[in-house]
Amino acid sequence: MSRPEKPNILLLFPDQLRADYLGCYGADFARTPNIDRLCSESVKYSHCFSPSPLCVPARASMLTGRNAIRTGVFHNDHWLRPDHARCGMPTWPERLARNGYWTEAIGKMHFYPWDISEGFLHRSIAEDKRHYLVRDDYWHYLRAHGLEKYHAKENPGYFEHKGAAPSRIPFEHQVDIWCADRAVEFLESYDSDQPFACMVGFPGPHCPYDPPQDIAEQFDPEDMPDSIPENEITDQFRDAFLAGMRLDWNGVDYREFSEPQRKRIKAYYSALIHQIDIGVGRILDALERTGRIENTVVIFAADHGEYAGDYGFVGKSHFMRPSIHVPLFIRMPDFAEPRTVDSVVSLTDLCSTILRISETPFSESDDSKVLPGLPGYDGTERDYLFAASSLGYMVVREPWKYTRYYSGTKALHNLEDDPDDRTNRLDDPACRGVIEELSEIMNREIDASIMDANDEKIVERGGLCGEGAFGERGWQRTYPADPKDFVPHHLVEIE
Repeated sequence: MSRPEKPNILLLFPDQLRADYLGCYGADFARTPNIDRLCSESVKYSHCFSPSPLCVPARASMLTGRNAIRTGVFHNDHWLRPDHARCGMPTWPERLARNGYWTEAIGKMHFYPWDISEGFLHRSIAEDKRHYLVRDDYWHYLRAHGLEKYHAKENPGYFEHKGAAPSRIPFEHQVDIWCADRAVEFLESYDSDQPFACMVGFPGPHCPYDPPQDIAEQFDPEDMPDSIPENEITDQFRDAFLAGMRLDWNGVDYREFSEPQRKRIKAYYSALIHQIDIGVGRILDALERTGRIENTVVIFAADHGEYAGDYGFVGKSHFMRPSIHVPLFIRMPDFAEPRTVDSVVSLTDLCSTILRISETPFSESDDSKVLPGLPGYDGTERDYLFAASSLGYMVVREPWKYTRYYSGTKALHNLEDDPDDRTNRLDDPACRGVIEELSEIMNREIDASIMDANDEKIVERGGLCGEGAFGERGWQRTYPADPKDFVPHHLVEIE
């Protein structure tokens, strides 16, 4: 087997992993030696934010390089329109597959239907931990070993400990270990000269907080950081949070939520991260064992963060730091020295970066830029980051973060002075100019995104003068409009 001319790409993508629960991002209570080792050999992005801190919208944006307005995916009940590629919005796996790459997906992708490809030529599927009725590949694996998926509320202590209770599935059969082992099998069996792009979607450390007992026992709740207290912003979202968590998918009542209960969740969440770290170690060992480590770009990222008891919340969804701040680092094949990039970047930037690395033609957009600081690539530092979700909008322009929710709640926080979002500066007279500037950016991005989201409806890009067939009775317009070879529509020049 000869070495591919283009680099392989391996994306390690846990679900619901906040950055500050990794050792390489400052967590002294974490046990993440393999992830930390990978980070120590990488370009690390210290301020990467999820533009839509929910599983499905974040993944749709990461795959397409478009914000939620442009994708139309605002909530976990949404997914991309079936003709999204024809409308000029293909995923990066689709583009890479057309450009000579073998595209492989392992683990959780969160597509609807759950077994579609979205450009991956092969999938080994282990879907959301809450989707215990889905008969994916992991379901069949468990059945073959005399085990089964089940709702975590069957774990003893689930309700008492607010969802933090040990799993009855042994460590070696845990879903994140299953994903790691399938990735190892892929690396050891792949024998083509064709470069590959493999995404490993770990379903953890997403709730339920259910590590096996032997992993859970390695983490003492007393060693966990104190919870960030509630504030005037989070108080406005409390009723909706409580109602959502009482639904059957979770079934937990958080009206009473003590600090010991919060710290137990932090400990069990950390245990799940440690379990993923073990899987990452197996994958890195397989890369080295198969001789691919020096021809593979390894990317580590996550779709969004996790509250883990902060503000009295679990899960994610608001534009608060625990919910939006995610890890991102990239190990290049010709790695020389580690470096840290402190400028703000977006999860959507992965799309343009993967396309650039794979030498796949594309046009950069405001939503997705080639990441700065990568050796050998002409990356772009962002002036600002715009984000949209089912709850509202956010603009980040260092050091400020401005959020506007559909409920009418607005907030301005200083990322440097107020990393935990404790002090809303919205009514500070000294910040009036900042608010006006960021609000103008937000409105401009919303308007441009709405126009882009409907661009497939354009009747004729060159004008409507009535020449040729356009002027004849029975003329039929093209739908969707010509996507101009998948150039983002807002970059197409009108002739």
